[in-house]
Amino acid sequence: MYQTAAWYLSIILMTLITVIFITVVLKTNRRREYESIQKKWYRFRTIYFIALLVVFGTATYFTLQDLPFERPVYGQAENPVVVDVEAIQFGWNMSQTEFKVGEPIEFDITSTDVNHGFGIYDKDMNLLAQTQAMPEYTNTVYYTFTEPGTYQILCMEYCGLSHHLMIGEIVVTN
Repeated sequence: MYQTAAWYLSIILMTLITVIFITVVLKTNRRREYESIQKKWYRFRTIYFIALLVVFGTATYFTLQDLPFERPVYGQAENPVVVDVEAIQFGWNMSQTEFKVGEPIEFDITSTDVNHGFGIYDKDMNLLAQTQAMPEYTNTVYYTFTEPGTYQILCMEYCGLSHHLMIGEIVVTN
């Protein structure tokens, strides 16, 4: 939905800029008095600026109204399984790779060398959760699997020649 709205907004703005450009090009061969043109363009710039504020304000409102996305927070009664994840060129060191459906999991993700992208994918290659794996920093992702199956952990940021081989697996059972 957001991508479609951004696409349409981009097309409208590109069309508007193209029309303005063509208008300026077509009128450059005419000589006119500078003061009248200056007043006319001042009014046009003011109207254009206000229109841009309205368009971008509206787009911002409709695309960002869902933020911040709610992040699951597990209380004391529901202790998540804490999984330490360490990204290394070109693999994943995970303290645990087998889980049960409905079990809340806290992935603590870091890297030993360069930046990596930690992405959890289902069997249809839909992205379920993601974050950055960075050296000397730990990012946390909370996730609860709702279906059994084998899930893949893929690196989402190019990290070297064997980046495409950086695949981990998570098995979720009933």
